[in-house]
Amino acid sequence: QVQLVESGGGLVQAGGSLRLSCAASGHTFSSYAIGWFRQAPGKEREFVAAISLSGAGKNYADSVKGRFTISRDNAKNTAYLQMSSLEPEDTAVYYCAASPYGSVWSSKDRYAYWGQGTQVTVSS
Repeated sequence: QVQLVESGGGLVQAGGSLRLSCAASGHTFSSYAIGWFRQAPGKEREFVAAISLSGAGKNYADSVKGRFTISRDNAKNTAYLQMSSLEPEDTAVYYCAASPYGSVWSSKDRYAYWGQGTQVTVSS
């Protein structure tokens, strides 16, 4: 089992940047693919980005391609989501999740462990 804690959320103006972190503990971090998801009020939780065990494989939602970058540092047991050119539509609670299945899944049901989320608010 792995425990995940997100941090780095906050309030930012449109066009600004934020970097989210996902710190893991409890099990070998490099054994899990990591995904980022987000959920806006009244909406379903949606896929944002995922990264493979080594970091070589990455997958992005079309809505964030070219603006967001996912990365990981297995030595620090931490994954990151660098968000740039933020838009009000990016406002949501952002969650990181760990998948024991090893690939860059976009489906929530491939992820077994979830963090508590961090709020990102983008003002216009």
